[in-house]
Amino acid sequence: MPWTMNDYPSSLKNLDKPERKKAIDIANAMIDEGYEEGTAIPIATEQAKEWYDNASAGEIDDFMKEADPTNRDEEDKQYKNRPELLDRAEMVVPHEDGWAVQANGAEKPAEVFERKSDAVQEAKDIAGNKGTEAVIYKKDGTEEDRHSY
Repeated sequence: MPWTMNDYPSSLKNLDKPERKKAIDIANAMIDEGYEEGTAIPIATEQAKEWYDNASAGEIDDFMKEADPTNRDEEDKQYKNRPELLDRAEMVVPHEDGWAVQANGAEKPAEVFERKSDAVQEAKDIAGNKGTEAVIYKKDGTEEDRHSY
């Protein structure tokens, strides 16, 4: 769950506003990369404190002028910290909860569907938007179909 300056873990409430904003920003980026919330929060808090202690008044001022962390669009979130995934194919692969759609090389799926047909349609939509490929796999892991855009 992406956090904002109005909705964040209670463990961040005692931080100064710049530290809290930085911690939220770092934690959101870590979540986007696949870290668990329980791991991301303490790491982000420590890194934000270190940043705050070492940043100049001007750097803190500039950071506070930036937009507050907000809920990001799902597609933006998936690629913001890993822009190389924009050039990679979208794959439909078996998942314990159904069928996963994820960029080739991504650490975790963008979305999981119960029905394969829904996953295929999502992969085609994303690949079409990116101008890449949608690669569909069978349950046994072999390639079933490929659509280029």
